[in-house]
Amino acid sequence: MRGWRNAVQETAASKPLFLTIYATVILGTVVSSFYVFSAIYSPTASPTRSISSSWLLAPPLSQNGVSLSSNISQPSQHRSNKLRPIWEAPSRTSKMPRLKSFRLTKELVAQRAKDNVIIVTFGNFAFMDFILTWVKHLTDLGVSNLLVGAMDAKLLNALYWKGIPVFDMGSHISTDDVGWGSPIFHKMGRQKVLLINAILPFGFELLMCDTDMVWLKNPLPYLARYPDADILTSSDQVVPTVVDDRLADWKQVGAAYNIGIFHWRPTPPAKKLAKEWIDMLLADDRIWDQNGFNELVRRQTGPAFDDESGIFYSYDGNLKLGILPESIFCSGHTYFVQALHQQFRLQPYALHTTFQYAGTEGKRHRLREAMVFFDPPEYYDAPGGFLSFRPSISKSLLLDGEHNLESHFSLINYQMRQIRSALALASVLNRTLVMPPLWCRLDRLWFPHPGALLGSMTRQPFLCPLDHVFEVNVMLRDLPAEEFGPAINIREYSFLNNPFLPQRVRESWLDVQLCQEGTEDCHASSNTSRPGLLRFPKRSSEETLKKVFSSFKDVKVIQFSSMQDAFLGFTDKTREEKFRKRVKQYVGIWCCVENHIPGHIYYDMYWDEKPGWKPVPPKTPEDDHPPF
Repeated sequence: MRGWRNAVQETAASKPLFLTIYATVILGTVVSSFYVFSAIYSPTASPTRSISSSWLLAPPLSQNGVSLSSNISQPSQHRSNKLRPIWEAPSRTSKMPRLKSFRLTKELVAQRAKDNVIIVTFGNFAFMDFILTWVKHLTDLGVSNLLVGAMDAKLLNALYWKGIPVFDMGSHISTDDVGWGSPIFHKMGRQKVLLINAILPFGFELLMCDTDMVWLKNPLPYLARYPDADILTSSDQVVPTVVDDRLADWKQVGAAYNIGIFHWRPTPPAKKLAKEWIDMLLADDRIWDQNGFNELVRRQTGPAFDDESGIFYSYDGNLKLGILPESIFCSGHTYFVQALHQQFRLQPYALHTTFQYAGTEGKRHRLREAMVFFDPPEYYDAPGGFLSFRPSISKSLLLDGEHNLESHFSLINYQMRQIRSALALASVLNRTLVMPPLWCRLDRLWFPHPGALLGSMTRQPFLCPLDHVFEVNVMLRDLPAEEFGPAINIREYSFLNNPFLPQRVRESWLDVQLCQEGTEDCHASSNTSRPGLLRFPKRSSEETLKKVFSSFKDVKVIQFSSMQDAFLGFTDKTREEKFRKRVKQYVGIWCCVENHIPGHIYYDMYWDEKPGWKPVPPKTPEDDHPPF
């Protein structure tokens, strides 16, 4: 295979690299205030995946109200003065350069590197929106020494025309989402290790990242604090080992080292490890790349390199390794479940969407919940408008008694019944439902546990990610309408607080206060008691709801004061059956009970229709199926 892999082969043969960078000649003068962004999308791409280019013109993110645009790094001495700034697209009249000009070479890396450091991610077209988010977070932080590896021609084209530094990996991977654990997923993992072996001989430090993570703070000054480390890696550690921003205490880290974020220096021990790692993976395609890395570096653990840094010897006794602190280089657990950075009053550097349960859609939804995912403008102004409600939860459901299966499921089921009503109302009014915040009393994992991991700082109850209870990937899937009724679109609970929500949406708002019909100002009509407030009878029929709220079709957000008794029910029984069939698919499992196989318990959207329902795991293999 040609392309960037040649670098590995030529290095192994100790041959000099003679690769030429073909520069693109830009004709004419481009007015600085007029950037042309145009993505390349196939006509068959899903509308939800198509990303408008205009959203990238948004101003940089700010922290504490201060714009980050003034922190943009100056070009390094390696860089050519002819390099276009990231996000400045090529002229619309120019032609796409020849494919060989996108080869990964030492010269290409040198053009982008700063202080001898290059930051790299890679992916296929299915992760285009993740890659755009990854790049924009870095550039908003003033970091521009980055490159993106394209695993298919479609992504290469799209990134080039958006002005993002991209190189061809020559992988010819499918443009579709390959799914965690699939054979193509493992092939992509091997591409990462090949890539490390290609770049390290160039002599640059390499910060390698997965696309399902985002940078929240410039990590380069932190990494520079540990110049003696050959490798600095993140981990899956969930029990905190330090309470400040020092490296993790390597003696206490028992979880896997996670290769979604790790920093390599081009030292002989690092190169030796990279070479043995790729040899291991190529010899046995059953080995997961992360497992292989852990197997190698844990051959030896210790002694400490010194008394202060937190670096220790590993692998062959010569490799100096440091583990990034779990509280600020966050996993999906330490960020979303424990919120360690908040508890320790620290500013996180990174967020990696691990410890989640709904595939790629779940990762995307988690980042949206954290308001760190960049979506196109149309995401924030959906056709038909939005429906939200204020959930009502009693103190006793949240706090009283022990945190156990019964109290957890009582809390979840109470919220689930409200969400079920909201989904029905959103379907009737043809609006996108803004999901409420979801509270849990027990953590969810994929192995038996007592409800919260021992030693962790999980607070009970806690605001849990939607994928802890709901199958987010199913909720966002295009289920056939003839079987499941019309689609019900959703947004994350933080949606209405997102700074990218347009002002026209924020200002177009109707509060609906449910009331008992016949009381003061409580009538099934569109007459508001005061501007922006409608008092509306409980248990109204489908026809009444449609008739009255058609008068508010131009209102962007309708927020109900409650979902209790908000909707009498569907008039069309066929539609109701399809709705029931749809939403039954929406809920997942809690996992897992200790000392019981299987240990998972199915959530049930219609638990309240089954007298005596209790949260118990399946008793027999025949019982082990979702309740639909």
